[in-house]
Amino acid sequence: MNLDNIQFITHQNSKFNYLDSASLALEGGIRFIQLRIKNKTEKELILIGKELKTLCDKYNARLIIDDYVELVNEIGACGVHLGLNDMPIKQAREILGKDKIIGGTANCYEDIVKHYNEGADYIGLGPFRFTTTKEKLSPILGISGYDKIINECKKNNINIPIYAIGGIRLDDLKSLKATNVFGLALSSIILESSNPIETTKEIINNWK
Repeated sequence: MNLDNIQFITHQNSKFNYLDSASLALEGGIRFIQLRIKNKTEKELILIGKELKTLCDKYNARLIIDDYVELVNEIGACGVHLGLNDMPIKQAREILGKDKIIGGTANCYEDIVKHYNEGADYIGLGPFRFTTTKEKLSPILGISGYDKIINECKKNNINIPIYAIGGIRLDDLKSLKATNVFGLALSSIILESSNPIETTKEIINNWK
């Protein structure tokens, strides 16, 4: 499955709501959006999800949903992202079928192997550094963590797209790229920028 190598994860802050945040990323050129919403009802999530699906369709972008496997088809999303404490990848695959994207969160090599064996399409490996956009943060990896884990995957023929995630800044891109990580999953780097659209374009250009 061909995946875009930069994924935007929705978030809201004092300036932008979930839809605004995705709109900025799309306008900047990102074509892979993960709708992550916390502390909302299922009904609210469906409403926002359907609006975002319409927006993604306008840009010919893929939309996946964080956690809610049962809402993927109702919203019309391309798939789901599952955390370490969410539904197992294998179970989600049985529900959604082979054509939906299923991504899994990992913090170590063992997590990756488990997701890979259960049929995940990609891995969100992190956190790279401390981030305020995620609660209950796993141990921080840093560049050395990515180097070690990606080399271990290569050595054991675990071929799966791995996205770096967690507090990534513009000046991290060069060193992250050197680890041979497949892509980036981003949020705050864009939303906290003084010019989110231009920052998004800069990230895309620097990752080519």
